[in-house]
Amino acid sequence: MATREKSDCPINLSLELIGDRWTLLIIRDMVFAGKKHFREFLQSDEGISSRTLAERLQTLQDEGILTRSDDPTHGLRTVYRLTEAGIDLLPVLATLGAWGSKHRKADERLARITDQLAAGGEAALEKMKAALRVEHSV
Repeated sequence: MATREKSDCPINLSLELIGDRWTLLIIRDMVFAGKKHFREFLQSDEGISSRTLAERLQTLQDEGILTRSDDPTHGLRTVYRLTEAGIDLLPVLATLGAWGSKHRKADERLARITDQLAAGGEAALEKMKAALRVEHSV
């Protein structure tokens, strides 16, 4: 999924990178489910194919949203971690989640998480960003 910007509009530039379903779901899984390994992403309920997952992970790495490194606990595994740019997508995910819980038939437990995060405002987002920085530091 190569990104070729069609205009310099900030919304367009963002959508060119994160505007497809799979990219945001990968980031969601990293933020809310703590997933860091390829096989963990494959186990998501949405059923991403391994080819699509590999393409999206590579694009996110190329664009500086996440990093990839060898897993120190297992020589054959790779660990994906969010960069500061990836962590800065938290408000986008929280807002999308709050909208989805309000206007769609969302799972009540999952809706509660995004509603609480959105209701907590900037302070809640900054607290979670700080936790993500610790979790995703190398």
